[in-house]
Amino acid sequence: MASQTSVERFVDFSGELAVQGFLDVPVHENGDSLVLTHGAGANCESQLLVAVGNAFAEAGFNVLRCDLPFRQVRPHGPPFPGGAARDRDGLRRAIAALRARTLGQRSGGRVFIGGHSYGGRQVTMLIAEEPELVDGLLLLSYPLHPPRKPSELRVAHFPKLGKPALFVHGDRDPFGSVEEMKSALELIPARKMLLEISGAGHELMGKSASSNLPIQIVAALHAFLTEGSSQTETI
Repeated sequence: MASQTSVERFVDFSGELAVQGFLDVPVHENGDSLVLTHGAGANCESQLLVAVGNAFAEAGFNVLRCDLPFRQVRPHGPPFPGGAARDRDGLRRAIAALRARTLGQRSGGRVFIGGHSYGGRQVTMLIAEEPELVDGLLLLSYPLHPPRKPSELRVAHFPKLGKPALFVHGDRDPFGSVEEMKSALELIPARKMLLEISGAGHELMGKSASSNLPIQIVAALHAFLTEGSSQTETI
């Protein structure tokens, strides 16, 4: 079957921080949009982001896969020490740029934001402070703690998360076990769902990953938002 999406290069220099990446455009829009960003060692063209972005576009979302500010400055390597606040500023700009690009075409659509690993952590920190920016969150392999350091939890802001959040997590992720994730998510007052991926590590899209995983993530988010309940699901 032919893809029901197209991909456009996306560049917006209208603000203090540039927004750069790719826009996955659906043939049949559902009115919703998603900003999606990468982890510390990747960019917006990672296998995971391309696959998930395409799946959401196939479902009718306009999807902006964007590079965080640190990645725009350096093509390789980890984020800059002390640069996380700037990366969150970049996400705020990306949300505004996507709204300007897509929501002017159809009013009333929802805007979601998601990220993999480091990108997901910055997403949660931004929305904990500014919940009005989006309607919900998609967190892919949230880095709950550094590998082999389970006491160094990255959850101080969780009690301030007030928007529905879907967490997608592999049961072989060294950045946090499924049980650790379940415990941490109890800190979040908003509705949340944990989608456990059997056999998956931190990258989710490993060699043994199901080719249907991106579609399953889309279906899980739809069910979560429609049913309005908090739960854990395993696939």
